[in-house]
Amino acid sequence: MSFRPYFFSRSAWWRNISVLVLSLVITIAGLTLGNSALAGLTDDRYDGEIFALYAGNGSLVPPKVKLEDSFNKRKPALMVFYTDDSSDSKQFSSVVSQLQAFYGRAADFLPIRVDSLPIKEQYDPTEPGYYYKGFVPQTVLFDQSGKVVFDGKGNVAYEQVDDVFRTVFDLLPRSESTTLKRRSVNEVNTELVPPTAKKK
Repeated sequence: MSFRPYFFSRSAWWRNISVLVLSLVITIAGLTLGNSALAGLTDDRYDGEIFALYAGNGSLVPPKVKLEDSFNKRKPALMVFYTDDSSDSKQFSSVVSQLQAFYGRAADFLPIRVDSLPIKEQYDPTEPGYYYKGFVPQTVLFDQSGKVVFDGKGNVAYEQVDDVFRTVFDLLPRSESTTLKRRSVNEVNTELVPPTAKKK
């Protein structure tokens, strides 16, 4: 009786070839079809929370306060209506993050995902749905008295909202003040070690 190892048998050989071909087909299909399912900054596909992904600022969501709390504290508030599957909202998320970098301590920031608005016949003026007009992004800025001082549709420029914030906080106009600049994220802080310090 001759001995033939399992992997050399004809049926096992065809089984191994079939598994290899099937794996190859699945891999190729995954690479080809998978790319079309990827979302990006300029498309209307969902790929996660946009403030964390595109603005690098996951601290904005969920909002830390409610609109009613801002009104009660007599604190300015910036409310932004958005959806995670809107290219305009994705692109505008970095503007909201920049505004928070400069005004986040003095004003409340309330990014509101439109999907989270309750469906009602009427909203109270202390509810975000009262101000939503059916498009994203929509930017609504309230002053200290709770009055709407800006209601912008679409990707409004940083400067437009900044000008209104300057009015709300009674700051100098941009033309009379220095330009605010953000510190680079990858900036090395050389102040921690004096230049004259020597290694021991």
